[in-house]
Amino acid sequence: MADYKPNAVPPMATGYPAGAPPMPMPGFQPQAPAQWSTGLCGCFDDCGNCCLTFWCPCITFGRIAEIVDRGSTSCGTSGALYALIAALTGCQCLYSCAYRSKLRALYGLPESPCCDCLVHWCCETCALCQAYRELQNRGFNMPLGWHGNMERMQGVGMIHPPPVQGGMMR
Repeated sequence: MADYKPNAVPPMATGYPAGAPPMPMPGFQPQAPAQWSTGLCGCFDDCGNCCLTFWCPCITFGRIAEIVDRGSTSCGTSGALYALIAALTGCQCLYSCAYRSKLRALYGLPESPCCDCLVHWCCETCALCQAYRELQNRGFNMPLGWHGNMERMQGVGMIHPPPVQGGMMR
């Protein structure tokens, strides 16, 4: 009780043990201000993702959100919430622009060509495609998700169940 300070601000929760330095995450080192690796209208640089995003943006958004959130939310959960917001309100761009802001903060990217909300309001599909390409160009295999990318980057193979000998026993 001798160390009690009534006006002391508690340390910020980081998910790491107290006093331990944060573990650097591959692909997420703080960087000096940078530029987007592709333009907003470069959708046809990856025609497969462009088509997927046009017809089912919830999948692209879910993949982006899982990587940006470092696996704390799953692709399925984020994509389903995106689809639900789209179906109920039609304002899914407000949800997705928050992830563009998070992505920009992680990599020191400029808010261009205009503010994040306006980019998503006017060009939702292009904005999602650009964020997807940005993460791909930074080394993420998007269909693997966060955990698969971490295993790949750390050189750990995928864990498979042991093979079963023979068939069912009688």
